[in-house]
Amino acid sequence: MSGKLYGVGLGPGDPSLMTVRAVEVIAEADVIAYHSARHGRSIARSIAARHIRADHIEERLVYPVTTETTDHPGGYQGAIDDFYAEASARLAAHLEAGRTVAVLAEGDPLFYGSYMHMHKRLADRFDTEVIPGVTSVSAAAARLGAPLVEGEEVLTVLPGTLPEEELAARLAATDVAVVMKLGRTFPKVRRAMESSGRLGEARYVERATMAGERVGELADVDEESVPYFSVAVLPSQVDAERPAARERGEVVVVGTGPAGPRWLTPETRGALAAADDLVGYTTYLDRVPVRAGQVRHGSDNRVESERAEFALDLARRGRRVAVVSGGDPGVFAMATAVLEVATQKEYEDVAVRVLPGVTAANAAAARAGAPLGHDYATISLSDRLKPWEVIAERLHAAASADLVLALYNPGSQSRTWQVAKARELLLEHRDPDTPVVVARDVGGSGESVRIVRLADLDPAEVDMRTILLVGSSQTRAVRRGDGEQIVWTPRRYPEA
Repeated sequence: MSGKLYGVGLGPGDPSLMTVRAVEVIAEADVIAYHSARHGRSIARSIAARHIRADHIEERLVYPVTTETTDHPGGYQGAIDDFYAEASARLAAHLEAGRTVAVLAEGDPLFYGSYMHMHKRLADRFDTEVIPGVTSVSAAAARLGAPLVEGEEVLTVLPGTLPEEELAARLAATDVAVVMKLGRTFPKVRRAMESSGRLGEARYVERATMAGERVGELADVDEESVPYFSVAVLPSQVDAERPAARERGEVVVVGTGPAGPRWLTPETRGALAAADDLVGYTTYLDRVPVRAGQVRHGSDNRVESERAEFALDLARRGRRVAVVSGGDPGVFAMATAVLEVATQKEYEDVAVRVLPGVTAANAAAARAGAPLGHDYATISLSDRLKPWEVIAERLHAAASADLVLALYNPGSQSRTWQVAKARELLLEHRDPDTPVVVARDVGGSGESVRIVRLADLDPAEVDMRTILLVGSSQTRAVRRGDGEQIVWTPRRYPEA
């Protein structure tokens, strides 16, 4: 009979935080295995020391390399892979001999733990059980004495070894975060916290529950003093104090994409999370998760200038304001309205930023294939802010130039004839078989994407939630073997 393999979570460091089951398994084991660097000291063994007997067989799994260089022909990864193969073979020999093996792991065995590399190599061959342990994340939160996550907040756990820009993007986009594996990565993590605007919230916990424990503000920590066993924490923001007023506020105009949260960029998520006030058309505000402490100011879709002025007034009083727009705020949306009002003298000192979003045209094109693969023009068919004569002239010019067309705002309850007129104008320049992508509510629950001939475009099927992509002379619509129809415009244009 083969022996049994145990991955034993020991908790964050304090031996009294070991679970009863962990103690039982160590007592029953024949072999106690643990990882260490070449210096031979093992934190895992020190946590479990009081439970290790003289008759236990000890297997010290010594890493051949940690942060130093190696002359292994496969480099660092080659050296590590060979080590895992050799270490798992040593444990397999014990298991095949019928011995029970307990591999000790700080924290939880399957949470950034060394044990998992043994588990992946042995669990399919031997009876295996994993004993969960208290993670360093839970220990750090307990030592901070602050809620980690509450309500619908999202916790993101990040390794400090990620590239700095990736860290900053993820920190900006999440509610709550814990960054592991500090040590040498600390200066980079601190910079990422600062560039994401989260440094003021960040806390630092070193050796939680262990001797030498230290807790403080991340911004105050000397980077030369940070060990590997430390974490950076952005705790829960529910009920966190928001400044009543700043010397200077700002307005950030953000695009939420064509539909819900899946279309938000990390930068936009961060701006929305950091805002004191959200201002926007109610339909777009409903796409943004509710956060404690934020004030939401919803309004009708036809009061853009008033909404912009309201947002700038809030910022002038020291508030951090996010103006929420659909799609990209600079494409037939709120960025223009905000910037126009911001040029007035009374608002010239208010900081204004515009963050991009996924446009309706890009989203619809992606669903259909690649109809915007070559030159294209974007035109709004709404004559509410410009006369139809201007629209017609632009349609003629773009169509005669053989550009693909992205037609925004094609119709509404009060505008029912523009699509038919646009089709009539375009047929003067385009073949009746020209592919047209009719995309409605892309990304939403009522999403519909169809490909029709220009001659068959039915105005009755078009409303304000629809965008039309009209192909050029080169655009192709093909039905593939699975029955799916795709549209693309070749990047190479034929010689004249």
